[in-house]
Parts: sequence; C-alpha cells; structure tokens
Amino acid sequence: MTVKKQRLVDRLRSRGERYIALHLRYEKDMLSFTGCAYGLTDAESEELRILRETTNYWKVKKINSTEQRIGGFCPLTPKEVGIFLQALGFPPSTPIYIAAGEIYGGNTHLSELSSRFPNLIFKESLATPEELKAFNNHASQNAAVDYIISVESDVFVPSYSGNMARAVEGHRRFLGHRKTIDPDRKGLVGIFDKLETGRLVEGMALSQMVQRMHKNRQGAPRKRQGPLPGVKGRARFRTEESFYENPYPECICGSRSKLERT
Repeated sequence: MTVKKQRLVDRLRSRGERYIALHLRYEKDMLSFTGCAYGLTDAESEELRILRETTNYWKVKKINSTEQRIGGFCPLTPKEVGIFLQALGFPPSTPIYIAAGEIYGGNTHLSELSSRFPNLIFKESLATPEELKAFNNHASQNAAVDYIISVESDVFVPSYSGNMARAVEGHRRFLGHRKTIDPDRKGLVGIFDKLETGRLVEGMALSQMVQRMHKNRQGAPRKRQGPLPGVKGRARFRTEESFYENPYPECICGSRSKLERT
C-alpha cells in the first residue's frame, strides 16, 4: 500500500489547525559541508570534520566554523529556531511539521526545539509504516513529501537557504505570495550571542527586535533582485536572486492591487 503525498497534507488539515512547515537543515551532511559546529560537542565536531575531509567531491576542506556562523552561512540550530519562532509570537501549541532528514544528534539536539514547541509533527506520525515503505531508500521521494507539505503550509520557515528552500519559496510566491519567513541568520547571530552571554534576556525587548528585523522578510510581493552593481561575468549570475526563489514579475500575473491583497 502506498500513500499519496497530498493525502498527508489532508491529514494535517483534518486536525483543524494551522501549521508551520519548518525546513530544519540540521542534518549531518549539511553541517559537515558548511563546516558549522556551533552547539556541537567536540566529538560531533570531529566526526563532521572527518566526513568533510573524506568526501572527495567537497572541494573546501578547512572551514572556520566561527567565521561561517558570524557571516550567516550556518543553518539555525534547533534551539535557535525555537527562540526565533517564540520571539515572533507563535504560541507553544503551534503544530510544526519538520521537513528534514535525520536530525544530527537526534533527540539530544531536537529536544532544544521540542521543549519550546512540543507539537512537532513528522512523516512517521502522518502515515503508517506500511504507507511509508514506498519512500524507504528513496531520498528524492522523501524530499517530495516534505516539499508538498511545505508548499501547502500556512507558514514556511527555512533554517537555511538551500535549493529546496528557495524552490518552495518561489512556488509559494507563484501561488499568491503565501507567508514565508526567511530568517536573517547573520542578524540573528548577534542576538543569540547576547542571550548566551546574559546581555539580553528573552521577553518583550527580544521579541520586538526579532519582529522588526523580519518585518520585510515574510514573502510579500517584491521584484526579483538583480546582480550587484559593477559585477561582471559569471559572478554576475551568482549575485542575482534565483528565478526559482522569486519568479515575480515574469511568472506571476495579476494587477498590483491584487498581489498586495494576498
């Protein structure tokens, strides 16, 4: 017996609650590839370093984890995601679908999110083991399930701006600029560090800072950003916003007033 991907969305909707789809890129290969070790034990950091060293098609072997994080190039940790969503005003009871592979460190790290938002939902809680058999050992089909549930969610939040996150955001824009909250990872690092050192505490002041920072990062209509001025050649294309991330205006029809109402 197999399960249609859309059926999982229907099961989520049948619970009668709005849900967030969280693309939580806290997976072993992603952390190793980006060289991000913040919040990990020494043993975990070493395991990721060895994986990066022994993966031949990853060209960059030595990465400064601290510089990566300060530059905003690291996925948010489960703990950081929890602080972020709470600061945005989402209540602890909010259903959150985890669109991701196996979380590195398992419940040890995931508990830092579930302690704030206990209503976490996984594919395994939406479908029976028999239904999920068709997806075993098929990474692309598993990703397709997450993709569809993310596109159909009330709010989509990516913890890292990878290919799937950009594609989901672009698809949601095409469907009417559905709410997509894109974390300002570089800006958030300063806030998280202040919390860590006690220079800032969680509460109203923190919420106001985070909400101001993300007022214009929620998927509202805007034209696709062009390349940086003065950049030429192939670098010009690398600095231009991806069409798949934002197909507006070429592939989104309708009057300006209509877009602004969505």
